[in-house]
Amino acid sequence: MTADLKTNFIIEKIKKSRLPQADFSNLVFGRMFSDHMLIADYIDGQWQTPKIIPYQALPYEPSAKVFHYGQAIFEGMKAYKDQNGNAFLFRPEDNFERMNNSAQRLGMPAIPKEYFVNGIKELIKLDKDWIPTGNGQSLYIRPVFIATENAVAASPSASYRFIVISSPAAKYYSGDVKVKIEDKYSRACDGGVGYAKAAGNYAAQFYPTEKAKAEGFQQIIWTDSAQHKYLEEAGTMNIFFRIGDKLLTAPTVPVSTRILPGVTRRSIIQLAKDNNIDVEVRPVEVAEVIEASKNGTLQEIFGAGTAATILPIAGLKYKDYYADLPKLKDGFANKFKNMLMDIQYNRVEDPYGWRVKID
Repeated sequence: MTADLKTNFIIEKIKKSRLPQADFSNLVFGRMFSDHMLIADYIDGQWQTPKIIPYQALPYEPSAKVFHYGQAIFEGMKAYKDQNGNAFLFRPEDNFERMNNSAQRLGMPAIPKEYFVNGIKELIKLDKDWIPTGNGQSLYIRPVFIATENAVAASPSASYRFIVISSPAAKYYSGDVKVKIEDKYSRACDGGVGYAKAAGNYAAQFYPTEKAKAEGFQQIIWTDSAQHKYLEEAGTMNIFFRIGDKLLTAPTVPVSTRILPGVTRRSIIQLAKDNNIDVEVRPVEVAEVIEASKNGTLQEIFGAGTAATILPIAGLKYKDYYADLPKLKDGFANKFKNMLMDIQYNRVEDPYGWRVKID
């Protein structure tokens, strides 16, 4: 175990890599993990020296507050490799900013930028060979932050652990994805934690999503908790609607505290504006989309997220109404997906500074 003086990280390399046993031709999302992980503890009001160590199980007592009070947040990011073997992150500082916004909402301390951004760079340098090559393939990066104080008193934890693991990834979804517009259950409410990437947000959606899957739908589009009148986001994605040649998507913070401000979502909005596509960020009514579907002006619905990238929606159900959506090879979804991937895989110039090389 040695200390890297440049980053002040303690680095312990794995004795024997597991890479030779990895089958990149048969990847299941989130099931295989790279050789190393990053950990950093927050104790008694102070951040401790971060460590990069071999991927391993971590021991926690059953009284750890994360198990009782849900102080747990995470992020989703990816590293990409170009045809020359260079590795890149995509908008890592946006993920850093969002993670600390989530931490603030859950009463957790802020993570230092050098731990998050520089730590992830150091981790990916070490596990660069775990980044699969090829279009649509990447190394999925999962930063997670949890409460570790051993106590069952209902109060914020006095200690925390920041962890980063990574997983070689191919497509998140395979086959057509059909969605059901939810009119009973809610993902988030005004003033709640919907805009934070809190672990509990995902636990709360599992039951309604499983019910939708039993009906033949892969995802839910959530509606507002007050009236179930406005469309918000899908389970793992922000959502976009193309009516005619206009692109619509729901607002995030500060307008709405119910919807996660996605990094891919933000990128699509920028690309649309720069390509003279009319974008409206505003509340989108269920009735508006259903009417557009009925009169033939609903051209596309697509999801946007780090894991899913950009995903065209094949079918839509709301109460007793169902419609298949047009399959457009030259639609907005494919256009933006290709533009984003060209930037992420270093195939074109990046005028936005989104692509960050890992030297």
